[in-house]
Amino acid sequence: MIDNYLLEELVTFKKYGTLAATAEELMVTQPTVTRGMQKLEDELGVKIFDRQPNRISLTKTGELAATEAKKVLDTNQQFFDTVRNFDFSHRVIKVASVVPGPLILLRNMKSLAKNVEVNNNLFSTDAISQNLIENNYSMIITNQEFETPAIESLYIGTEKLSVNLDKFMAIASLNSVTFQQLKGLSFIVLTDIGIWKDIIQQEIPDAKFLYQAQRDAFSEITQYSNFPYFSTNISKIDQSLDESDDRVQIPISDEAASMDLYVTYLKERKSQLKPLVKEITDSWNKLQ
Repeated sequence: MIDNYLLEELVTFKKYGTLAATAEELMVTQPTVTRGMQKLEDELGVKIFDRQPNRISLTKTGELAATEAKKVLDTNQQFFDTVRNFDFSHRVIKVASVVPGPLILLRNMKSLAKNVEVNNNLFSTDAISQNLIENNYSMIITNQEFETPAIESLYIGTEKLSVNLDKFMAIASLNSVTFQQLKGLSFIVLTDIGIWKDIIQQEIPDAKFLYQAQRDAFSEITQYSNFPYFSTNISKIDQSLDESDDRVQIPISDEAASMDLYVTYLKERKSQLKPLVKEITDSWNKLQ
């Protein structure tokens, strides 16, 4: 069995091309790399280096060996990560989401167990299955229902989009509005809102969106301007929002403004996650 450090030296040498650069990258001495190269060649029983005065390079066989070594290192790292993630995931429940609303709900659940870890980075829908199977996350809150041999989803609630308008705008007196009625307006919007961003950009004609990455900057702009902004039925428990805002919150009636959400998880984890799923569902129902 060839030691990983020898494979790593080979892969690094292929990348940088010299013994000196390889040694510097791996933070070892150049003689250490030289001995490692010789040992690797001896263990393989083939010539993988072309040694010339003041120069060493890979042979064709060496090029192949370096490519295969990279595959072995990647496989070993995947093995290590999968085992560690599996162990960690059965001690700590890691939760992620495709939109921020459910994360606000989780952070405001006073009875949330100490072993529940909420990830603030939002997921794209194409990364969900892989991250569950690799045990990177225990559950991911999604906007679509999954049903595969390994993964299932459970409906937890519907997030509903509203717009917050200056009370002197003509449409601010309506009980609800459509995306079409918001045509041409300029909105202040938090950058990290997941798939809600695609929805508002696709559904509101000729609108301008002034995105803010920092919540503090977003709050300050909403306080000192009359730009409309969006919120949902979960926003009312978000303690970071300015309660003194005098804009009028109006529901958006389009079908696209309502998003059904699900907790999605590995079926084998269902019994472990059942108490948390019930807690999330109960907390969501209290928002009504």
